[in-house]
Amino acid sequence: MTLAAKVIKSAAASASATVSRIPRSRKSVLTLTPAAVGRLRALTEGPDPKMIRVLVRSKGCSGQQYSLEYTKQKDKFDEEVHQDGVTVLVDNKALLSVLGSEMDYVEDKLSSHFVFHNPNVKESCGCGQSFMT
Repeated sequence: MTLAAKVIKSAAASASATVSRIPRSRKSVLTLTPAAVGRLRALTEGPDPKMIRVLVRSKGCSGQQYSLEYTKQKDKFDEEVHQDGVTVLVDNKALLSVLGSEMDYVEDKLSSHFVFHNPNVKESCGCGQSFMT
């Protein structure tokens, strides 16, 4: 290898090493509406504080169903979502199914429940309880 080729190779290597990468904006795993924040706060505060974990279980006619559970601690691979003073955990096995979703809380005369607006849903059952991504 000639001296010129070595200089060019060295310059190219150092130039590629100093190029900084542009940080990509990270897609939010889950966002919470103000109604969801209020209800989650009411459910998790108190003399024995708890957290809520969002899971996706194999269930229902379309294959998957959201599930919420109380927990006192974060599992090793849970994703933490912090918004407006509330922390929600997302189970690591649910991450790909939940990514980019919005969690809302809806109350009407007959019921009150959490609702997930999920852009990844390809199909859902007629009753709206289960979905497929």
